[in-house]
Amino acid sequence: MRERGIGRWVVAVPMCLLALATIYPMVFTLNVAMKSRREYVLDRFSLADHLTAANIADAWTSSGLGRYTFNSIVVTGGAVALLLLLGSMAGYAFSQLTFRGRKWLFLVCLGALMIPFQVIMVPFFRVLGQIHLLDTHVGLILAYTGQFLPFTIFLMTSFYSRIPGEIVEAARVDGSTTLGVYRRIMLPLGRPALLSVGILNALFCWNDVLISLLVMQSEQHRTLMVGVTALRGQYSDNIPLFAGGVLVAALPVIAIYLFFQRQITDGVTAGSTKG
Repeated sequence: MRERGIGRWVVAVPMCLLALATIYPMVFTLNVAMKSRREYVLDRFSLADHLTAANIADAWTSSGLGRYTFNSIVVTGGAVALLLLLGSMAGYAFSQLTFRGRKWLFLVCLGALMIPFQVIMVPFFRVLGQIHLLDTHVGLILAYTGQFLPFTIFLMTSFYSRIPGEIVEAARVDGSTTLGVYRRIMLPLGRPALLSVGILNALFCWNDVLISLLVMQSEQHRTLMVGVTALRGQYSDNIPLFAGGVLVAALPVIAIYLFFQRQITDGVTAGSTKG
């Protein structure tokens, strides 16, 4: 019993320190956003004297964050929908169908995971320019799809490969086509993994700055994270207002983690065992 108690403390203490290191920046940002500019200049680490959401409201109204949020919702929603469709289809094909070159194609997808975006950034930019998709929602949606599709395919293939092949064979004996098996069998069984992959991809797309900054060149088409980054230079003398913009960008991400943390865990572990 004593050894078990010591073991728990050995695990609990580092985890508590890690939790504090994660929570403190969010609490500090919230505290700064609640201060006036004068309060921040006098003492940036003290608690705010009067709690007010004026900086958050000013960041939303005067900096175009509403328009940037709309752009982020459009491109994130479109990219996640396309990623789930293509990723689930490819995962079904790689895990349950037999065709020539299946293993090699899957290895190519895995290899794409190891290529940093910075390596393909220049040719990627030139191709988008040649097909006139720069500074468009469609261009950014396709960019996100291409960047995060290998990850989606890998997770969906891992999940679908643990579904017994007898289920698929029974559906084919009953007369289901390949598309029918995908729609009636694979999609319903893959809901936990689809939810997990969808949430993770939504976070990837929402938090991205580099790809969005490269594709969306005009101010009116900026995504929220790029717009918040621009606030740092625009309001370099008003840090509380900048902190308010950071909170606006972070709130959706925090909400997703709070409300869907169980689904994320279940979806990630759903493909680890059969049945």
